[in-house]
Amino acid sequence: MKFKPWGAFLYPDYRVLWITLVLGSIVLWMRILGTAQWLLDETGSAYMVGLIGVVQLVVQIPATLWAGTLADRMDRKRLMTMAHAATAVTLLLLGVLNWQGLLSPALVYLGIAITAGTHMLASPSRSALIPIIIPERELLVAASTDTASQNGAAIAGPLLFAFIAVMTDLAVVFLTAGLLALCTSLFPTFIKARGIARRDDGEQQTTQLQQTIDGFRYVSKHPILPGLFLLDVGITTASFYREILPVLALSLFAGGASATGMLGAANSAGAIVGSFVALFLVGYRAKGMLVLYASFAYGFILFGFGTVNSLWLGLLMIGLLGAADAVTVAVRQTAVMLTTPDEMRGRAFALMILAAQTANNIGTIWVGAWVGAIGAGNTMVLGGVISILATAFIWWFWKPIREFRSEA
Repeated sequence: MKFKPWGAFLYPDYRVLWITLVLGSIVLWMRILGTAQWLLDETGSAYMVGLIGVVQLVVQIPATLWAGTLADRMDRKRLMTMAHAATAVTLLLLGVLNWQGLLSPALVYLGIAITAGTHMLASPSRSALIPIIIPERELLVAASTDTASQNGAAIAGPLLFAFIAVMTDLAVVFLTAGLLALCTSLFPTFIKARGIARRDDGEQQTTQLQQTIDGFRYVSKHPILPGLFLLDVGITTASFYREILPVLALSLFAGGASATGMLGAANSAGAIVGSFVALFLVGYRAKGMLVLYASFAYGFILFGFGTVNSLWLGLLMIGLLGAADAVTVAVRQTAVMLTTPDEMRGRAFALMILAAQTANNIGTIWVGAWVGAIGAGNTMVLGGVISILATAFIWWFWKPIREFRSEA
């Protein structure tokens, strides 16, 4: 069968899921930037902006676990619709309150908490639907398309935010994001595939708490998922550079906001390229080794990134980092789809998302602390060394990952 990079779009239900992913990601970026900008403009305090991370961390952990279990208990399409609709209502209210001059920091934090939770509620359900509508042989194509699309939205969302904020004000940003979220909530109703996971009679009578615990047990005993999740946590915790791009731009390249923007754009562009690379590796059967190769590459590139002082070399390096990371993300998602039964898939994806989000937040703290202690360049070098060692550890001790093969 001839490989088609656009193969996922041949399936009507995937086209619907793709639209929800792109619109939902754009809404997420507009919310992130809109709330951060509002808090900075109104309070002038970087501390108040930093509290966004605390609010999101507190909300996302229970929300993600709950979302995974709900995705295996109720209609996934309806859960996506409800989550995006709640996001829409929240953002529209923020826009109206700001327009009337009634918005306060407490209400903004409440809006952040609600929208962070609703975003996590929708994610496992959407991921769990993909293996139902896409044949196994094309799951990596779908996962790579998703990764590329999310990174494309990471460029489009901030650009749309900047255009609206400059031309009008933040109230219009919130209202526009709310209207986009409202449109997003309608698309899951057009999906024809079944939305309810198949379960046996015994599990249908199990409580939600017990199902959540069962999800932990299933993943903990899985031959490859704990190793893949642990690898992601180890590398991300040691090297989460996205939150400190302004510091890297200044410390490594003596640049300001323009250099920060260029680094961010290069990273997202590299991730898109990496997603296309993953598309062309669909026929490579040793998927476990593919993750390890990409993780080793990430560590060595990160080491090199910490040693350069030319902005153009830095842009190349951070683009390659995005590419290597995109390959690992696509293959990790494919592994969950291929090796997890439908009735457990929502919880498995929820735990994967939870591991990634927790690592992002801890990584921000870790990297920030080391930058203050030893400098940005040395922190990147240290992260590269830890990433290489973490990958070597998983490669050596997690034989099932080395041996994981598939046609997808």
